[in-house]
Amino acid sequence: MWKIGHASWLYCILGLSLAACSPPTSRAPGQAGTTERIGGTVNVLATWGGDEQASFLAMVQPFEERTGIRVSYEGTRDLNAVLTTRVQGGNPPDVAGLPGPGQVAELARGGKLVDLSGVLDMNAMREQYADDWLKLGQADGKQVGIFIKSAVKGLIWYNPKEFSRAGYAPPKSWDELMTLTRRMADTGTTPWCIGFEAGAASGWAGTDWLEDIVLRQSGPTVYEQWHQGKIKWSSPEITRAWETWGQIVADPRMVFGGRQAMLATNFGESGNPMFSSPPRCYLHHQASFITSFFVEGNPGLKPVEDFNFFSFPDMDQRYVGSIEGAGDLFGMFRDTPQARALMQYLVTPEAQSIWVKRGGAISPNKRISLDDYPD
Repeated sequence: MWKIGHASWLYCILGLSLAACSPPTSRAPGQAGTTERIGGTVNVLATWGGDEQASFLAMVQPFEERTGIRVSYEGTRDLNAVLTTRVQGGNPPDVAGLPGPGQVAELARGGKLVDLSGVLDMNAMREQYADDWLKLGQADGKQVGIFIKSAVKGLIWYNPKEFSRAGYAPPKSWDELMTLTRRMADTGTTPWCIGFEAGAASGWAGTDWLEDIVLRQSGPTVYEQWHQGKIKWSSPEITRAWETWGQIVADPRMVFGGRQAMLATNFGESGNPMFSSPPRCYLHHQASFITSFFVEGNPGLKPVEDFNFFSFPDMDQRYVGSIEGAGDLFGMFRDTPQARALMQYLVTPEAQSIWVKRGGAISPNKRISLDDYPD
């Protein structure tokens, strides 16, 4: 999953992705390639497991029925290592999620990724995708990747019923948030539920925290320079972010279960204590996709009524409205009829609306109707 931190990404993701001006049309990128009976198998490697894997398989079911192609899916949280090993061993998957911009550029320059401009109808892609989404999948001017799902990062989730019962209200600034969490801790209930465990990928939920703080505390320019390696981890800006985060994670009163629980609890399950009675925490920091994990772990929960969110509070008035976005980027490693057909299908409104309707996903395709979102 790629992550992008800019104030402008609020508009890229929520404005361009969600504000559909028209319903899906019959013209979709590469649609002709997905209506033929082809047969065979296409191998897919990605990070999804559990409910996310189930949503992807539901997404490709109509494709399998229509084309006769079987989608053989392999999920791993250690995507970078598994993909690198298979590519180096000459046994890449047909289609795979891509780990990040650095690795994508490396794979493209090594001739490992197929140029998708010869696979997809790029005129239709430009009609249906914001230009920013296309550029983020390019390397050396070639379209080597395409986003099939996106998310908004930096959201703080809470249980509205328990919030109301305790007399709490969503804070509007970082200072208000810290005042609220100290108030919660004083009642004997830890404010936060946090979980970093994700197999070989453990820890990414912690980097999300730091990225949110750096973006809102020091601004988009510093954020960009940091991920480009131009600002060191020991710089004053990044040191300050660690110290700010430490007010939460280094205080045993602030996190349910303390440090050991943070390290041992799976990211997808870590928000569940919010829904116990009485709640064992009140707040959970995670991206928009976490809603599917909430419902999976607590059947019967209803959005807005049982869980809602507020944005990560502003820290500096110069960077008001900053937000971080993320997306699942796919690339093609083997140029086969089956892989072409799948890539052509995955970018369509038809395909992406399936995951959208199941929850936990935002589509980068502008033709998805707002009516397809469950809440």
